[in-house]
Amino acid sequence: MKAMILAAGRGERMRPLTDHTPKPLLPAAGKALIEHTITQLVAAGFHEIIINHAHLGQQIEQRIGNGERFGAEIRYSPEGEQGLETAGGIINALPLLGKEAFLVVNGDIATDFPFAELKNLNIDLAHLVLVGNPEHNRQGDFGLDKAGKVIENGLEKFTFSGIGLYRPELFGNTPVGKIKLAPLLRTAIPERRISGQKFDGFWMDIGTPQRLKELDLYYKQRESNHE
Repeated sequence: MKAMILAAGRGERMRPLTDHTPKPLLPAAGKALIEHTITQLVAAGFHEIIINHAHLGQQIEQRIGNGERFGAEIRYSPEGEQGLETAGGIINALPLLGKEAFLVVNGDIATDFPFAELKNLNIDLAHLVLVGNPEHNRQGDFGLDKAGKVIENGLEKFTFSGIGLYRPELFGNTPVGKIKLAPLLRTAIPERRISGQKFDGFWMDIGTPQRLKELDLYYKQRESNHE
């Protein structure tokens, strides 16, 4: 199974850190955010990785290269300076992703989610990993029913983690352009074609300089506990 890391976000809330550095290259405990993710994916058995990029994207290619030092084969899907939003970025990369289901991970999250669990999962159109609602998304995004299907409104709503499995058919014949993912998901949810699971382990959306500092501290404390 191939994996895609979404690394085209502008990172406006991270400014001025992202004025000269793309958000996925911001460091936490001595490694770029995206390097932590690549290392985790390879450890979980994902060796073919596609990375999209936009703002300052050449820096990502220069830093990460062809993936050899990670034990991966990495290819890139450039989107120009403006980027294509989440679904647009995936659609643009479909020629690299192939005809089977693939994993997509946001480039600005940190987690200890066991990615290997998703490798052999049999899905319909998509499978979303949901997490408890953080301070910045108290309302949540989606619910889960007893059959493990994602629903729009449940008694309890959770936050979409930025980790999902997708089949190319979800994107149909949608042309390449600036397209968000949520509307495509919301079209398929009433058809009960999207499954999901709740993950209760470590997860952070690194959306602000403060959260980047918290992540840096978390990694350093974890390293010192392992010594």
